[in-house]
Amino acid sequence: MYVAVKGGREAIDQAARAFHAFRMSGERDPVEIEQLRSQMHLAVDRVMGEGGMYDPTYGALALKQCAGDVLEASFMLRAFCTTQPRLGYSLPANSNRMRVQRRISAAFKDIPGGQVLGNTSDYLLRLLNFDLLEEKDPAYQEALSRLRGESRVSDPLPDSFPKVVDQLRNEGLIAPLDPKHCGLDPVDITRESIQFPAPRSAALQAMSRAETGGLLALAYSNMRGYGMVHPTVGELRVGMMPVEVENPYSGKAELIGEVKVTECEIISESREMIDGLPRFTLGYGFCLGHNETKAISMAVLDRSTQAEDPRVPSEDQEFVLLHTEGIESMGFCNHFKLPHYVTFQSLLDRLRISREKLDA
Repeated sequence: MYVAVKGGREAIDQAARAFHAFRMSGERDPVEIEQLRSQMHLAVDRVMGEGGMYDPTYGALALKQCAGDVLEASFMLRAFCTTQPRLGYSLPANSNRMRVQRRISAAFKDIPGGQVLGNTSDYLLRLLNFDLLEEKDPAYQEALSRLRGESRVSDPLPDSFPKVVDQLRNEGLIAPLDPKHCGLDPVDITRESIQFPAPRSAALQAMSRAETGGLLALAYSNMRGYGMVHPTVGELRVGMMPVEVENPYSGKAELIGEVKVTECEIISESREMIDGLPRFTLGYGFCLGHNETKAISMAVLDRSTQAEDPRVPSEDQEFVLLHTEGIESMGFCNHFKLPHYVTFQSLLDRLRISREKLDA
């Protein structure tokens, strides 16, 4: 049991003021929301993905208010989301219609439509750029102009790209979806709690909102040998996904906007023969914003949690889904900072009594 905190209201208020004072300390001008949106976009994307709400402005606001703490910002964004009315659901989206900004495959060198490296730091040396220590406005504008001048303008990207894994699927090399892993109607875990074993739609939704580091840790354990998934990235996409809703009057699909997403399909060998033949299996990852590490990790865990006979933690669906929920796990971890005077006094009394009996 916990003891109620009485008094101390002034100290609590002062602690909150101190937090905001530290955030606002320094002689520089305040960080603007638009600066965070444009220059810290990967952090904002992670906040939106783990907060389960797509709004770059509010994502940047939460990141600023929480002084850069991504988990706290995600918590704040998800809490705000719960206060908003649920107006309806969007129609199922086909990622073939994604307006691609980046698209790569590790499985094939030449893919239909070509590899699109896009915006990435994958091929850079991890060396500190000390010029950024004094990034004054004139130097910033000069560097920006130089980068724009050095960028070669190529032909515009096509509106859509074919899926790489469709080549393998057409050859019958990809295992078909197992109906027992897929419910007829998608489960909305924001409206009903997850029941185990969870249908794949619920598992994917939970992992799409999960904490990136948690997903990575469990996926990495599986890749290292505490599991059976050695993934090959069939295709990784980053781009803008159209969002459509059904017009309540005409019944037609209406485009209401688009959101930035990351999608990954990993290819893995199967332990068993499928329909009497050796086949590859797929793992799927999808999240809001640009977060490739999360999408790959999610795809690995999607595949591993479909194991018929779970042998390691990363194959146990309940273990994976409950222990990668960053906001819930952060709350449970941080609640230990709250007063536990009564419970600890009980432990202390029992320990002293035990020692007295041993000494007697």
